[in-house]
Amino acid sequence: MRLEPIYRAVFRYPDGGRGTVLEGEAGSEGHYFFVAEGTAEGRVTGKFQGANHPRSRIDKNALPNIQGAIETDDGATIIFDWQGFARPYPPERRQIVVSGRHVCGDERYAWLNDAICVGTGEIRPKDTSGGARNVVGGQIDFVIDFAVLIWEEIPE
Repeated sequence: MRLEPIYRAVFRYPDGGRGTVLEGEAGSEGHYFFVAEGTAEGRVTGKFQGANHPRSRIDKNALPNIQGAIETDDGATIIFDWQGFARPYPPERRQIVVSGRHVCGDERYAWLNDAICVGTGEIRPKDTSGGARNVVGGQIDFVIDFAVLIWEEIPE
């Protein structure tokens, strides 16, 4: 198998988000909802919109669960579904690792319909002075590079 880069997604939560935290004897977990806006650039290029309803675990890992659409510059609509981890390290640029699936009725992007994609990225705070790193209010950029997993025959 090999990976071929397909796009970089850069997005933020311009209107902030909503969330609630459950507390218990074993700790706490958070449940959230964010609307994301941004861009995709690369083999797939266009405007990005999505909804993330992540959960934060007691170990400080966040579990992104993002569904949305990319409206490509050439007029196609690609629906996507990403899930994975936003790791709590390093604190200044948390790591993101996700898997993704896409679907598109446009023949130019039909190659995505049965592809598994992987993404790696980071959460980039906009306030580099050491100030607030709060997602609410769009203070953070999310940057994720996606690649498609290419099947290759396994040697005997």
